Order: sequence, then structure tokens, then C-alpha cells
Amino acid sequence: MRQRISKRKIVFILKTVILYLLVGAGAFIFVLPFLWMISTSLKPENDIFLLPPKWIPNPPLWENYPKGWSILPFNLFLKNTLIIVVNNLIGNLASCSLVAYGFARLRHPIKDTLFMLLISTMMIPYSVTMIPLFILYNKLGWVNTFKPLMVPPWFGYPFFIFLLRQFFMGLPKELDESAKIDGCSNWRIYWSIILPLSKPALATVAIFSFLGNWNDFLGPLIYLSSQEKYTIAIGLNLFRGQYFTYMGYMMAVSVVTVLPVIIIFLFAQQYFIRGIVMSGLKG
Repeated sequence: MRQRISKRKIVFILKTVILYLLVGAGAFIFVLPFLWMISTSLKPENDIFLLPPKWIPNPPLWENYPKGWSILPFNLFLKNTLIIVVNNLIGNLASCSLVAYGFARLRHPIKDTLFMLLISTMMIPYSVTMIPLFILYNKLGWVNTFKPLMVPPWFGYPFFIFLLRQFFMGLPKELDESAKIDGCSNWRIYWSIILPLSKPALATVAIFSFLGNWNDFLGPLIYLSSQEKYTIAIGLNLFRGQYFTYMGYMMAVSVVTVLPVIIIFLFAQQYFIRGIVMSGLKG
């Protein structure tokens, strides 16, 4: 009996070790380009394309960061990006949570039909609506302004509504009934009960919204034509086109622009994972 138990332990330990080795190897492969980007950002131009590659710069050129950042007005690009990202994040959280609450907790005879129509819009590619939207925004006089990028998030986003609805449906409906007995309105239930209990799902929406708007390239490329209105993504592309030979500077700017994404995900990953699992999107 003891021999069987010990064999099971050995097999379990071996499987665990092999699993961790495979996961570690996969993680290293995925993080390798990022490590190369950091290494390149600290090298002189002559050392970037050496074979075999020189991974550890000696000495590291930290001045690549301020020099690369000052070649183009990246402070202005960063300001524009933050304005768009913060507005869209708040808009997505406000509009999507309110619509999701209606679909999840309120009663209406055609509620499910409306929800299916909403979900069906996720199947329409952006390339199909891109030209009609541009014509519409052009007639409204919104082209070369932030409005085409900042107004739509206040009218909801189907995927975020679906995610929040799934989470809200998992909350006990007895909470609503108890609150209504105490005289709470639907708005008070939404604001004081549902939202405080939905922090994981809201954090997931916030992370997705931040990542999508921070990395958005196509939207600003279509609607913005003045350099003073460019975002970080457009600024990086402009840098790549005009100063491609300054590889060290370009990698330095790329590292700076990707750091907020990494930091936010590291601090919010617990809520992110919980939101994905509890909203029914796992698997």
C-alpha cells in the first residue's frame, strides 16, 4: 500500500515538474521579444544588429529614452491618448453596466430578443461599417476631432454588455427582492448593490477598454489628420516611418509606451481573472 502511495506521489511530482517546465519554456518564448526590445533600447546603433546578438548592453545608454521621446512631441501624443482612454473607459463602464443591468435583472417580454439583436452586432466586421461611419462623422463635422473616438463608448459596446450581463445574472436575485421590500428603486439597487458586488467584472471591462483604446491604431488613423491630435499609436508609426534608422530610440519609446499596459495588468490581474471566470467566459 505504501509503495502504491509513493509511486503516485512520484508520478504526481514528475507531472507537476514537467508541466512547470513546459509553462516556463512557453513563457520565456513569449517574453523573449520584450526582453530584446529592452536590450535594444539601451544599445548604441552599432551593437543592435551584431551576430551573435549582444543581449546585455555594456555600457547601457539610458539617454536613449529622453532623446527618443523628444524627437517627436510624444508628451502631446500621450496627453491626447490619456484624454481618449479615460473618457472611453468611463463611458464603457457607465453605459455597458447600465444596459447589462437592464438585460440581467429587469423583466420585459422582448428582453431576450433585444439581447440577441445586440449580440448579433458582434458578428459585423468593423471593415463593413468603417466607410458609412466615416461618411456620417464627416457630415457631422467630427473628422479631425476626438469626437468619433470618444462619443461611441457612451452608447455601449456589445461584448462588454454581454460580459457584465453574465456576471449580473450570477448574483442572487434575492438581493433585489430584499432591497425592493425596503423601498429601493431599480436605480438604487443598480448603484448600491449590483455595482459594488461586480468589481471583478467591472475591472475586466476596464482592462479590456484600456488596452483596446491605448493600442487603437485604426480609429485615430482614419479620423485624425493633424499631428497635434495624434495618439501614441499614431506617433509610434510616424516615428517608425521617419526615423527608422534610429532603432535604439524607437525601441526606447516603445518600451515607455508599453509599460502602462504591463503595470495595469499586473496590479489588476486578480480582478481580471475572477471577472473572466465568474462571468462565464472561461473555456
